Amino acid sequence: MKRKRLYFDIEVSANIGMFWESGYKLNIGPENIIKERAIICICYKWEGEKKVHFLRWDKNQCDKKLLQEFIKVANDAHELIGHNSDMFDLPWIRTRCLFHNIDMFPTYTTIDTFKISKNKFKFNSNKLDYIAKFLGVGAKIKTDYSLWKDILLKNCETAMKKMIRYCMQDVLILEKVHQKLKAHDTIKTHFGVVKNDDRGSCPECGSHKINRQRIRIMASGLKKAQYKCTDCGRYHDKTIK
Repeated sequence: MKRKRLYFDIEVSANIGMFWESGYKLNIGPENIIKERAIICICYKWEGEKKVHFLRWDKNQCDKKLLQEFIKVANDAHELIGHNSDMFDLPWIRTRCLFHNIDMFPTYTTIDTFKISKNKFKFNSNKLDYIAKFLGVGAKIKTDYSLWKDILLKNCETAMKKMIRYCMQDVLILEKVHQKLKAHDTIKTHFGVVKNDDRGSCPECGSHKINRQRIRIMASGLKKAQYKCTDCGRYHDKTIK
């Protein structure tokens, strides 16, 4: 089975609202919203490919067509990979799809590099920019609040192009960070399933060059053998008799 991993990132707009005072711990209710927030752009790339694709909202700042096109791409992927995507990007996408009556799968196989960094490591920060710099694989493009204001309030095309470059760079460093972290994460999809083979194959790359490292006896009494692939270096477990 050919591996189809999709790296993606989104950029979103703020709500436009009416309020009489700004400050700390003020309660601004949803009735103050004049214009609902939406997805400005989605950038994505397939693992191993150079090209980063982008989708953007239309001239009326509507994200419906953008979402329709992205869901077709996402539905074709075996795994969706993002940074904090389980808590941010995918709920955003799902909410906007619900608003536009766009059908989505109820579940997707996801890999969240934020969760890997938080659960398996002790970085000073779990932000993508910090981890990328720490690992020496790049950095985010610097932006400020004015970029979002120029896009949302002025429909500035120059700002939009900068936003897309910013998002595309996030996808590029996301892939590099994931490639560094993935050996420490649980494998989600078996990409090397072969019938009538007791030893099996590597779920990461499909190679048959796997060596048994140890056998563990689980609390249930099941035996699990741990293998290491000599081609890609990934470890995986397999239940044995």
